[in-house]
Amino acid sequence: MKSKKLIIPIIITVLIVAVLAFYAFIYISAPIPNALKVIISIFLLFLLSIAIYVLVERIKEVRSGEYDDISKY
Repeated sequence: MKSKKLIIPIIITVLIVAVLAFYAFIYISAPIPNALKVIISIFLLFLLSIAIYVLVERIKEVRSGEYDDISKY
């Protein structure tokens, strides 16, 4: 039962990672200054780390038995 609750967050995180990787590929191969490439890459890595952090927190919530976040409020 718990594994069914994790399928959607994992799929969404994988899609977010794929989209961010696609954007990174586009911006790295674009003819823009290297400083801008570095700034964009750092921003995309920041977004990627946030997505992974949220996934890990959701996995912890499901394992602890909190299936519904709205029930807290």
